[in-house]
Amino acid sequence: MMKRSALLFVALFALMMPQAKAQGRFGKDSAECVKYLSYYTSYMQQNDLAEATAPWRKALEICPPTASQHMLINGQKIMRRLIGLTTDPTRRKELIDSLFMLHDMRMANFPKYAVTANNNKALDMINYLKEPDDEMELFKGLDNIVNVLQEKVNPIVLYVQVKTAVDLYQKEELKADEIMSVYTRNSTIFDKVLETMDDENTQNMRKDLDNLFASSGVASCDNLVALYTPRFEANPKDENLVNTIVKMMSASNCIDKELFLNAVEALYGMEPSAATAYLLFRLYERNDDFEKAVSYMQCAIDANPKDSVQNADYYYEMATVCYKDMKNNPHAVSAAEHAMNLNPALAGKCYMLIGYVWGSVRCNGNEIENRAPYWVATDYMEKAKNTDPSLAEECNSMIAQYAKYFPAASDAFMYDIIKGQSYTVSCGGLRATTVVRTQN
Repeated sequence: MMKRSALLFVALFALMMPQAKAQGRFGKDSAECVKYLSYYTSYMQQNDLAEATAPWRKALEICPPTASQHMLINGQKIMRRLIGLTTDPTRRKELIDSLFMLHDMRMANFPKYAVTANNNKALDMINYLKEPDDEMELFKGLDNIVNVLQEKVNPIVLYVQVKTAVDLYQKEELKADEIMSVYTRNSTIFDKVLETMDDENTQNMRKDLDNLFASSGVASCDNLVALYTPRFEANPKDENLVNTIVKMMSASNCIDKELFLNAVEALYGMEPSAATAYLLFRLYERNDDFEKAVSYMQCAIDANPKDSVQNADYYYEMATVCYKDMKNNPHAVSAAEHAMNLNPALAGKCYMLIGYVWGSVRCNGNEIENRAPYWVATDYMEKAKNTDPSLAEECNSMIAQYAKYFPAASDAFMYDIIKGQSYTVSCGGLRATTVVRTQN
């Protein structure tokens, strides 16, 4: 005699088959179907799953699956109870398979609720496929659900599938490129999920996904370079490939590799954006190629001309690079002036930067012409601390340093210049009108 679980399996399989429309919603034996639906439902309403089990089984045997979606949903509750009661591994496996099949029946017969059914099946798979021998089944089952649902999937499914993939990789049951492919797809979908579920819990789960992958040992920089370099060289205009390389190497902190820079440049060529241009600025700055860095920063600014606050920050960074790294003082001053014009909140920092620029200028000529830039530097440091009091300590320190280079009053007199007189300084591509200062 067949076991009761085997009978249930057969019944479930039969119910998934197409039903003749002539039978109607409740099938050829509609009276019996309605009777057993009523019997088990009355017990379900009392939350008595034990007593509901037998009439539910009978309803499932007699009724077509389209008779009641609740018959399938309540059946899942009954299966979960039975799974929790059994200690027999074989029996447990049979019940779990029956639970999954109930989800499949709901998807097949009530397609309007297929998203919910798929997500619920995924959660049951996560809850019940916990044994080491279940990992490949869990991985493949979740993989199918993610492929079907895409951004409609429950985000926990995206995380668990990658975690399961990593576990299988460590057991040498999956290859590194398979893990990287799954991570790339799931992280891309996760970003779409965040567009509609941007709560703290989902954000943290997204970070956990990246941390899991980064710590897995799967995507070492050497592995990524070895895997993707020949692919990139063969198809440098493959947008999906380029996006994958950028995402993978970013997640694994491999941004110092030549492949990453080449991929980002290729991405910018296909999809110019302020974010990508700014990334290229940072990459070329790291490589000490400051000319290219500044050119990409200008591209970032030009990409969003109406974003004055962001562009002000970009101009300030540009000014800093021009001053500190390129020694291009005119460009540094121009960029700083743009920054404060776009965002007056940066004026103090910009004045201070311009002060540093003038303090570094070395002018040829006589004693006064050599020392005059320190007067302009002092002007800007005064403006900086008056605009932003938080800068006062640093500005006062620099003013004191500059004052040491002011000419003596007697030296100024020799050039027919006196303290307080207006004076125009012009050298190194810069020009400013200041006030003569002498040492006390």
